Amino acid sequence: MNRLPAHLSRGPDAERNHAPRPMPPMPRTPVALSILNLLNERPMHPYEMAAMMRGRGHDRAFKIKESSVYDTVQRLSQRGLIEATEVRREGRWPERTVYAIRESGRDELLIWLRGLTSHTSPEYPPLAAPLMYIYTLGPEGTVAALEARAVRLEAEIAGSDAFRATGRSQHPDFPRLFGIEEEFAQEMRRAELAWVRRIATELRNGILPWPVVPDAEEAGESC
Repeated sequence: MNRLPAHLSRGPDAERNHAPRPMPPMPRTPVALSILNLLNERPMHPYEMAAMMRGRGHDRAFKIKESSVYDTVQRLSQRGLIEATEVRREGRWPERTVYAIRESGRDELLIWLRGLTSHTSPEYPPLAAPLMYIYTLGPEGTVAALEARAVRLEAEIAGSDAFRATGRSQHPDFPRLFGIEEEFAQEMRRAELAWVRRIATELRNGILPWPVVPDAEEAGESC
């Protein structure tokens, strides 16, 4: 008697259980971009990656959690973009796995960076969403909210100026290009602050008239 091949004799359910797991999706996050960029410089372990992100001020752009760094490292490794190269143990610290970028990871990093830099995003900035419904606050409420936002923007601008001034004094030879992202963010804050102030002033002075929209009941009576 001829026997069936093992994978057929187990039935379709067993075959499904032994099917290869699907490849995890590429993590298109700031953490993944930072990890690829750091490993493009040299191999390191995830704890060191997180420390370098904080040391370079990346936490001013996105939240850095060790758990998300470790999770992203695993996903990048599963996709074959990075690979474990060695396990280190220093003093009483636990063993730590060192990762290095692969050629496929370097290619992905370059393609990703070119796309992010050269293409605009169709997404609205965070302020756009509440502006769509700002009428609900009424004229006085809108002016108050915009003025409160202006105060917070002023504080953020002052904080960024102080942060960069301290950096320049402590590291006078630090290349400007390595902090260009904060320079861009600061320009965006200044532009938003100018716009917010202008709109608040125009609403307060009546230059920007507040429309009178009939409520649903009045609109129904007029029909």
